[in-house]
Amino acid sequence: MQFWIYRRITFSFVRTAAVILACLCAAQLTHSKSLLVYGDSLSAGYGINPKDGWVELLQAELGTDHTLINASISGETSSGGLARIEVTLDELEPDLVLLELGANDGLRGGSVDLLKENLRGMITQIRNRDIDLVLIGISVPPTYGPRYIDSFRAVYKDLAAEFEVPLFDFYREEFFLKDNYIQADGLHPTAAAQPEVRDLVLDFLRAEKLVD
Repeated sequence: MQFWIYRRITFSFVRTAAVILACLCAAQLTHSKSLLVYGDSLSAGYGINPKDGWVELLQAELGTDHTLINASISGETSSGGLARIEVTLDELEPDLVLLELGANDGLRGGSVDLLKENLRGMITQIRNRDIDLVLIGISVPPTYGPRYIDSFRAVYKDLAAEFEVPLFDFYREEFFLKDNYIQADGLHPTAAAQPEVRDLVLDFLRAEKLVD
C-alpha cells in the first residue's frame, strides 16, 4: 500500500514538473522582443507618411508579440550613428538591432574605410551587450562607378563575415524597374514599395529565427 502511494506521488510530481517545463519552453519560444531599427531615411520613411513606411508596417504585422522602436534619422551618416549608439542602446535596451546606415556616406562619396570603421564600432558596441544584430547592406547609384560601388558594398559583406552576423541586402534592383516604386529623387522607395520591403525583412527575420 505504501509503495503504491509512493508511486502515485512520484508520478504526480513528474507530471507536474513536465507541465511546468513545457510552459517554460513555450514562454521562451514566444518571448516578446524589442527590435530597434537604427538607420537613415530608408527606414525613417522619407518622402512618405511614416505610418506607410516598412517599419510601421512590420510592427503591424508582428502585432503585440514584439515591439519595434524606430530610431532612424533622415540624413544620418555612419559617423552620426556611431556618436549616438551608446546612449541609444543604454536607454532603449533592445533585444535585436537592425543596423541600416551608410547610404549618406556613399552619396557624399565618403571614404569606405571610414564607413567600415564606424560600422565596426557600432557592431562592437551592440555585440558587447549580447544584443542580436542584423546588418543591412545597401548600395549607391550607378553613377558612382563600379569600383566605388564594389568597395562600398563589400564593406557590409566583410563585416558580416568578420562578426558572423546575418546580412540583409536592402538594395533591390528590381524596385527600379517597377512603376511607382521609387520616388522622383531616384533614391527612396515610395509608399507603394513599402509593403514589399516589409515582407522581405519579415521573411528574413523569420528565416534567421530572430522573430516568431
